[in-house]
Amino acid sequence: MLLTFVILVFLFSPVTSLQCYVCSSSTTNEECNQSSQSCQQPLDTCMTIVDTLGHMKAIVKQCASSATCKGAASTASINADGNGNTVNCCNYDMCNLSAADSVEAQAALLLLSTACVLLLQSH
Repeated sequence: MLLTFVILVFLFSPVTSLQCYVCSSSTTNEECNQSSQSCQQPLDTCMTIVDTLGHMKAIVKQCASSATCKGAASTASINADGNGNTVNCCNYDMCNLSAADSVEAQAALLLLSTACVLLLQSH
């Protein structure tokens, strides 16, 4: 009964746009996190690209489709000198605060979701 109620709440909740930090070619994460945007469909992912060349960094944050972000992430690479680029994808509001925070927050959210499902199944 409770599980049915939870599912119905999620199915009939109002759909809201994903909110992402956005910037183009900022040199620091703090500078990059000054502005946010509501992503319009089919853009369902916050994408962060960090290009590194020596001591210089260029950070780009934007809304993207999941397929575009995953494709970019699959071709990203860093060489032995630390030069190259990284691409991080996430899909909850303001998750692209920083690449490390995104990974940690995604792991915590996954653990919380799993715990809720297990708890609901045990009743």
